Amino acid sequence: MLSKDIRSRLIEAAEQARKNAYAPYSGNFKVGAAVLTEDGSIFNGCNVENSSFGATICAERVAVFKAVCEGHRKIRAVAVVVESPHPIPPCGVCLQVISEFGADADVIMANTAGEVTVSNMKQLLPLIFRFGHKESK
Repeated sequence: MLSKDIRSRLIEAAEQARKNAYAPYSGNFKVGAAVLTEDGSIFNGCNVENSSFGATICAERVAVFKAVCEGHRKIRAVAVVVESPHPIPPCGVCLQVISEFGADADVIMANTAGEVTVSNMKQLLPLIFRFGHKESK
């Protein structure tokens, strides 16, 4: 279980990243994310859209990939911040990517109004795909 201080730091890092989002094709749906690695490092990211929609990348994946590029392989938690009436979870693709490095990670979902919902990867993606495995763990 994450401390209230760590949770606040993750939400703040995600909110800061959200301000840099590039989202002209979704009607300005800006998303920020932050991941907490096993050693306590925090990496954030924002969504970056492209007129070729398949080239768009979600904030959560940017944050995860930044952590991995810096040599981290274990994610303890992810925070996602959006401007919407209610907090929202990561999309299915992002859940799969997060699960690769944080199958047990906490997931903090917040909106810019300060509403926060906390879940975990086991609840959000109970059957994780693993290449070559007969069943997910």
